[in-house]
Amino acid sequence: MGNMETKQTNWEDLSISNDFLFGKVMQNPELCKELLQRILPGLKIDRIEYPELQKSINVDMDARSVRLDVYVKDEKEVVYDIEMQVSNTKELPKRSRYYQSMLDLQLIDKGQLYDELKRSYVIFICPFDLYGKGRHIYTFENICKEDNSISMGDEAVKIFLNAKGTLDDVSDELKAFLDYVAGKKPKDAYVERLEEAVKKPRRIENGGMSI
Repeated sequence: MGNMETKQTNWEDLSISNDFLFGKVMQNPELCKELLQRILPGLKIDRIEYPELQKSINVDMDARSVRLDVYVKDEKEVVYDIEMQVSNTKELPKRSRYYQSMLDLQLIDKGQLYDELKRSYVIFICPFDLYGKGRHIYTFENICKEDNSISMGDEAVKIFLNAKGTLDDVSDELKAFLDYVAGKKPKDAYVERLEEAVKKPRRIENGGMSI
């Protein structure tokens, strides 16, 4: 009985920053779409869908497998991989590179032109500052070093969100979400919907769901 009570308490303590719970919550397309719009306010996303390949990618028997927290695409065929990353392992930049390459391999079939590759976003949500500059968001695209007005044009974007940011560099809406990831309870309608969605899996009795 004691072990069961401990397990229940641990389950109750889980928050949106748990990657399992985050993945479950983001299975709601409206919640997922609104998060993308807060991260990428310049994009208009009418709808998103969940491709068959949403959970894992394994190119061959010898390759390292990749389990994706949230993998969706919009009506323009733009793809988004959103990952909740709690531990600062210092390897996230290289991991984002690997995830991007795995996505590309899945997005284009043998014999197709490279132009078939659609724009893609690999997004890591972190409760820590990976680059130590106080920003809430770090967005990376391939830019020419000699002339930073020139974009390489590969349409591959990597974004690292920092829930511990200190600068006034994002919208109030995105900051509210990041504050929620950091364990705060900001007054925000979207955050309230997220909190309700997080509570639902917790209500399932032990044994009904495993982490």
